[in-house]
Amino acid sequence: MSEKTITIVSGLPRSGTSMMMKMLQAGGMAILTDRVRTADDDNPKGYYEFERVKQLETDQSWLPDAQGQAVKVITALLRHLPPGYRYKVIFMRRQMEEILASQRQMLINRGEPTDRVDDQKLASMFRRHVVQTEAWLAAQPNLEALYVHYSAVLADPPGQAARLNEFLGQTLDEEAMARAVDPGLYRQRA
Repeated sequence: MSEKTITIVSGLPRSGTSMMMKMLQAGGMAILTDRVRTADDDNPKGYYEFERVKQLETDQSWLPDAQGQAVKVITALLRHLPPGYRYKVIFMRRQMEEILASQRQMLINRGEPTDRVDDQKLASMFRRHVVQTEAWLAAQPNLEALYVHYSAVLADPPGQAARLNEFLGQTLDEEAMARAVDPGLYRQRA
C-alpha cells in the first residue's frame, strides 16, 4: 500500500469499527488515535478514535499526518474527505438488530433513555443512510472500499485477516490480526 494512502475504517455505530482498528494495529499498521475516549464496558479494548475527525467538514489540516495510517471516520463524515488524497475504506457491516441491541445496551450502561427514537424508525434511517453512503463511495474515483461483515470476522478471523491484508497491499501480519479478534465481545447476537 502506498505511504500516501489513508486507510479509513467506517460503519454505523456499534458495527465493529473498534475491533477492526485493533486488528489493523495488531497487524502492524500505524493507526491515528489520540486515546481521548478511553475504554469502558461497551468497548473494553478501546475506541481507537481521533477527536479531530469530528471537525472533518471544517478542519482537514490533520489529513497529511494520516497518510500511511488507519483512522476511524463515522459514515456521516465520509463525504467531507477531500479529493486530494487516496483512500482505502474498510466499511463495517453488521445485522441491524445487533446494532440496535448494542446501542440500547450502551445507553443503559450510561444511564441514558433508550426510547428517544423507535427502533423501527432508527433502523429505517440507518438503512437509508448506508445505501446513500455506499452509492457515494462507489462514485469516488480516489477511493476503494472493502465491505467487511462483523459476524464474518468473528466466524473466521484468519480468512477475514487474509482478505484485509490483500486489500491493503499484503504488508500486514495476518496471524496477529486474527489473534486480535475477541469472540467474547460478541455480546449482542441476532
